[in-house]
Amino acid sequence: MRKLIYLVASTIDGYIAGPDRSDPSGTIFELTGDHAEPLMNEYPEMIPHHVREMLGVDGVEPRHFDTVLEGRGSYEKGLDIGITNAYPHLRHLVFSSTLGAIDDPGVELVASNALERVRALKAEPGRDIWLCGGGSLAGALHEEVDEIHLKLNPVIIGTGVPLFDLPAGSGPVLDRFRLRSARTFDSGVALLIYTRR
Repeated sequence: MRKLIYLVASTIDGYIAGPDRSDPSGTIFELTGDHAEPLMNEYPEMIPHHVREMLGVDGVEPRHFDTVLEGRGSYEKGLDIGITNAYPHLRHLVFSSTLGAIDDPGVELVASNALERVRALKAEPGRDIWLCGGGSLAGALHEEVDEIHLKLNPVIIGTGVPLFDLPAGSGPVLDRFRLRSARTFDSGVALLIYTRR
């Protein structure tokens, strides 16, 4: 069975974006440093299509994932700059009950039953599934997350989009994970890989 892997960057106080929900790449999370190239080499599929050639990963085969899952907020960051499919090199699903339609045949809109859809995806043959964000989708799918690949950045922002933004009224949850590996960089970034216990 395929695994659902939440590969995401976070601040040390647990936020994946600032309070304005803007893309934190380059503003909160530094894109330079000794962590950048090793992370790009390990996860070439996480590089959006519009910058793959510039970063030298155009045509590089995915190493871990053949499917990417995005929530509405994350997906709309691309739409804001005219990108309807940031990951055409992957099967791309966007989860939203409020988006009317998606004007790109390479992107599938999932408007309801997110957990059921993810369980069905995990039962299909193929590589693992990348949950790239955002916090609300991660919160809705937390019970199906098998691994967390956390790019921990040495930054505190105090407020913003939490790593797991649980649905209102869901109550407390207790999902236990164990640290499988940790890789640190001189930049202060750490790649922490957790697997569900």
